[in-house]
Amino acid sequence: MALLTEYVLTPGILNARSYSTEEVAAIRLNNLKDVLLHQGLLRNLRNGGWLETVQHNGFCLHLAGKELLKKIIKQNRLHNFPAVLANNPETDNDWCREALASHSKDCENPLGGIITTAVVGEIYKNNQMVSAIDKLGSASFWDSQKTSVRLNRKMADYIKHLRLLLERSNSIMFIDPHLDPTRPQYRNFIKIVELICERKCMPLIEIHRVCYFGSGTNRKIIAAEEWEKRFKSLFSQICSKAGLKIKVLIWDDFHDRYLISDLMGISVLNGFDESKRNEEPTTWTRLSRNDRDDIQREFDTASHQHKPKGSFLIP
Repeated sequence: MALLTEYVLTPGILNARSYSTEEVAAIRLNNLKDVLLHQGLLRNLRNGGWLETVQHNGFCLHLAGKELLKKIIKQNRLHNFPAVLANNPETDNDWCREALASHSKDCENPLGGIITTAVVGEIYKNNQMVSAIDKLGSASFWDSQKTSVRLNRKMADYIKHLRLLLERSNSIMFIDPHLDPTRPQYRNFIKIVELICERKCMPLIEIHRVCYFGSGTNRKIIAAEEWEKRFKSLFSQICSKAGLKIKVLIWDDFHDRYLISDLMGISVLNGFDESKRNEEPTTWTRLSRNDRDDIQREFDTASHQHKPKGSFLIP
């Protein structure tokens, strides 16, 4: 299970008529909030046709579902996906089939799971990708307690776990005190930049690192102008072509490594460098909302928790 996962809710999940009482509906829908608003995204099937369906005047949208949907949209967690099947879905079973087809189509960003009504859930009871909302607690894909992942210190693993976040976030901060694209262990960081450059809408990107190189008696302060030269030598051309701007901020000192975005914060234990060993595991941990926001404030120049030593824009 990835730290950020995309799900589908068939429309009936948000329909008050799918539940025995208003209270049951509210309980079921509120159980979705923590995962969807902290570690999840919602796939808007058929290029937004799913949203049109649940917002249609004839649809009995439950109040709890309306509030959940409002927060999902506000937090940039609803994203369009192209139509896959030939016919427009009419029933929840149709929407479930559309969701499964979309899962098969996008191998790079597979769905985490499909949540549906009790009736449709019974039809797909042997499919581990599908769960009725009343049986979600026993669904293999609904692990709300998982807060970390183990991965190898290789760019292929980094991109595997970050692809969805890099493709969907509106803002991304790479916080790594030693990130230097001219050093061998960071030479593949450009692949992350290339992935972002494939987007139609460019996000706000920041890179944070310290002003020095080395440690202890071998520590050497490097001027911001030299850091600018190093970063621009590798990133300027690709960023200019894609219309992407990266703000690089140089600080006096810090130690911990993070990835902070509007969708999620991750503690990246060893940063974004690669190991020479074929297999050397590291651990990435999802941050709480409060910790993510606190770290974002920490690396704001107005916070004065660290002393700025320079900044520049790429390209």
